[in-house]
Amino acid sequence: MLALIAGTGALPDEVVSHLETKPIICAMEGFIPDRLTADIVFPLEHLGSFIADLKGRGVTEICMAGAVKRPQIDPSRIDSATMPLVPVIQQALMSGDDSALRAVIGILEETGLKVRAAHEIAPALLPQLGCLTDTQPSDDDLADADRAAGILRAMGTADVGQACAVSKGQALVIESIFGTDWMLQSLTQRPDAGGGVLFKAPKPDQDRRADLPTIGPGTVSGAVAAGLTGIVIEKGGVIVLDQERVVEECDRLGLFLYVRERAN
Repeated sequence: MLALIAGTGALPDEVVSHLETKPIICAMEGFIPDRLTADIVFPLEHLGSFIADLKGRGVTEICMAGAVKRPQIDPSRIDSATMPLVPVIQQALMSGDDSALRAVIGILEETGLKVRAAHEIAPALLPQLGCLTDTQPSDDDLADADRAAGILRAMGTADVGQACAVSKGQALVIESIFGTDWMLQSLTQRPDAGGGVLFKAPKPDQDRRADLPTIGPGTVSGAVAAGLTGIVIEKGGVIVLDQERVVEECDRLGLFLYVRERAN
């Protein structure tokens, strides 16, 4: 049996829409799904009891999908089943995003639960290789994508972000803790004539079972507002939400959406 730990945003609902059997929907307090009704809501301070509850219900697999920010822990709420996990949880909250996710996955797997990626249980979330739009990238656009891939590799060593924008070989902006939408918003006041590509890919050594980067219709709007000419993503590494609409919006607005091979 599968349990989905759902955060905010469109991804949890889209994952469920691709499944033949509805999973048990779970949510952490403070991060209730936008479009799904949670069967179980738990505080992080009761993580141990939550895991025991899942196993008692016959759950053997877990998928994590959606946005969850780092919560504040109230020591007075920690229950006895969670107390042994506190050192790992505290270390995770002080680590970078990928390190924190690895710690959470480790806790789940040590109890015998198998953690599965969203794109593993719903493979249609990942688009195929090549250009998906009527507008095609130029050689300069592809060169900017190569440059962006190198920048992301460097960012990945510091566990920083999963996106950047590059124009004429120069980095315009890189993603921080505030996310892609904020990053694109910061380009709306750029002083040049526009142009460049948004590039998105996982961190080089990222555990792809959680927090795989995503784009959606809002990303297209943000790229246009930022004055960019297209979006490049890594094959097998970026989820496209509402893919049909994303392609339609790119075609309507004259952007390209290109899926490139994973960089070496």
